[in-house]
Amino acid sequence: MPTNDRISIDLADNGVAQVRFTRGDKMNALDPEQFEAIIAAGEELREMKGLRAVVLSGEGRAFCAGLDISSFTAAPPGDAKPLTERTHGNANKFQEVAMTWRKCPVPVIAAVHGVCFGGGLQIASGADIRVVHPDTRMAIMEMKWGLVPDMGGYALWRGLVRDDSLRELVYTNREFTGVEAKELGLATFVEEDPLARATEIAETIAQRNPEAIRAAKRLAATMMEGDGNAILLAESEEQAAVIRKPNQVEAVTAGMQKRAPNFTDA
Repeated sequence: MPTNDRISIDLADNGVAQVRFTRGDKMNALDPEQFEAIIAAGEELREMKGLRAVVLSGEGRAFCAGLDISSFTAAPPGDAKPLTERTHGNANKFQEVAMTWRKCPVPVIAAVHGVCFGGGLQIASGADIRVVHPDTRMAIMEMKWGLVPDMGGYALWRGLVRDDSLRELVYTNREFTGVEAKELGLATFVEEDPLARATEIAETIAQRNPEAIRAAKRLAATMMEGDGNAILLAESEEQAAVIRKPNQVEAVTAGMQKRAPNFTDA
């Protein structure tokens, strides 16, 4: 089910959606149309019935090469919103292309290959899990252009990257590989076939209680943003909402009977 000419979404019967950037001839670089396409795809996924996990990847030679330089040099349109205006909940349009993956109600696994620069890295950072090819070229690129990372990176890198390491990557905008990304905390796994591994993880998630998976993602966000008391209360509220419900009972029954569970989606 193509969303537009920049992104495709294919939802399998098992609830795993393959979401691909399809501007491969431009290394999936971000121009105004790509920003709009990503935001539209994120909104579509939030309302998609039967969705249990998302695999995010890019066609061609790159996951995403960052900002399209031609659009970077063009003058902004006359109706451009100030960056400080919150046009998408807690984010502006540019931040939303990375934050939308955190706002997705189900886990998102990014399969990263080729090049992942600047905004592309911030988009990948929005995923719950990142599977990266060892030779992927990566960089927090903005300082090269005299800018600071401003597409959600600072919000998303909390808890991933050690503070001094992050400062060095931002200040110098140096390239690093997928192997080093794993050491830094920007990659979860390093694999020769990132898409296959990401799909495998997504398919495993799709076999879990979908209500509990969505609750666990909400709890992960609370863990990063709330204090200890808020986390404890959120755990109790989420558990109360799933315990002894049909899907939770089915998880126990299927485990005892050593068979695949048959969950129902909301």
